[in-house]
Amino acid sequence: MTATHRVKRASSNWRAEEPERGHMTARPRPTARRIGLGHELKTMRRKLGMTLAQAAEDLPFDATTLQRVETGHRSFRQASYLRALLERYGVTDEVEVERLLALQREGSSREWWTGQASSLRSGSDRFLGAEAAAREIRGFHPVAVPGLLQTLSYAAALHALHNPVDAYPPGHTEYSIKTRMKRQEAFLRDVDPVRLWIVLYEPALRYRLAEPGVMREQYEHIADLAARDNVTIQVMPSDIQGYVAFQDIHIMILDHGLPTTVMVDTAWLTVAVTDKPKEVERISRMFDVLAANALPPGETPRIMGQLAREIAP
Repeated sequence: MTATHRVKRASSNWRAEEPERGHMTARPRPTARRIGLGHELKTMRRKLGMTLAQAAEDLPFDATTLQRVETGHRSFRQASYLRALLERYGVTDEVEVERLLALQREGSSREWWTGQASSLRSGSDRFLGAEAAAREIRGFHPVAVPGLLQTLSYAAALHALHNPVDAYPPGHTEYSIKTRMKRQEAFLRDVDPVRLWIVLYEPALRYRLAEPGVMREQYEHIADLAARDNVTIQVMPSDIQGYVAFQDIHIMILDHGLPTTVMVDTAWLTVAVTDKPKEVERISRMFDVLAANALPPGETPRIMGQLAREIAP
């Protein structure tokens, strides 16, 4: 099956809000530009042996602002702030200065999720921006189908189960599901789709959080996705004797020379995102072991068919 194979959508209502896939491109998103600029600035500072406080001393911003710029959370308010910092770092070549200023201008644009802060968990803006810059995403979840593989109905059922405990604010569920579906466009588009590699745990697949029809639709959706050239889906059997991670895993291998970034949920309903080598290596090792313990990707459609048949009508 070719890479242009179209995956069945979970709901016709969502299709109306999607851009045409054939016209989608993989251009860098604004947050990706901010992350890229911040990474370059952090590299410059560290090569000079400066602390954040030393770099920001007597400049029109403080060390906390600089740290947020370096991590891609924000841009400088004015181009003159960046010029002053580059002068401190000894960057005087006007061509290089203009290149970095262009990154800042592009990074100041609005993302599609801008203005929805009240409906996003803390840290989600950084996560969504990093994910938008990824050329490959790898993931695992110990108790549910990962969000990037979820159908609209499955995602709605999952939110409904969690709402009594998490007490979502008004509008959160609708926007969260909409965001989840929009994130899937990255690997469903026809033009330069993101590569996706997911390991599914069999007990998570058997967790019947919804009625049989919803579960059957989810299994069929996974089988359809597994047929795409840019998607690898493995299933780790429930009787495995090896290592099983107790947490979700989300690895974003970024494009444009940016560092690999990982995301994990926390117990306080926040999203932790980092590109620190030690954490990236640890999470990557976890995923590598899970993938080694899982069945070959070619077995996935057969397993999904078996699970669908086992679901009572």
